[in-house]
Amino acid sequence: MEEPGIRRRRDDDMTACVEALATVHEMDRYPARWPADPGSWLTPDGLLDAWVAMDGTDVLGHVALTRTGHAMAAEVGLPPDELASVARLFATASARRRGVASALLATATAAAAAGGLRLVLEVEDGGGPAVALYEGAGWRLVSSRSGDWTTADGRTALLHTYLAPGTTAR
Repeated sequence: MEEPGIRRRRDDDMTACVEALATVHEMDRYPARWPADPGSWLTPDGLLDAWVAMDGTDVLGHVALTRTGHAMAAEVGLPPDELASVARLFATASARRRGVASALLATATAAAAAGGLRLVLEVEDGGGPAVALYEGAGWRLVSSRSGDWTTADGRTALLHTYLAPGTTAR
């Protein structure tokens, strides 16, 4: 099978992105609660850029970079204007074991570095494959805290904040 291509997300990709996200939600419960407006969910406040992994016209995965809020910046001990956050990263079931999520993460990492930004991200404890991806790529756990929402199985969300490799907190 041919390697998927990664490119910047375009407005005309949104329908395919939402369809791909729906398959991920059905299989993995990500996001934990299906958003009322999934297109807006994929375009969060503070969006800096977004990319898609494509196989022909099929979206295989997605990642976004956003501005980092003050709370997450405080958790890693760095100013928010020096940071960007990885958000809305997913790969469809058909893209698993093809390196799609890793390639999307690498694309976001390179874009942040080009802009002089350090990367952080937040992941829910139940996201085992995501945690394995980040830790396997050298991301460092810097804090954990209870979320203000419950997971699909009814437990209070446990959120982990990670800092990209090569980045040190103060």
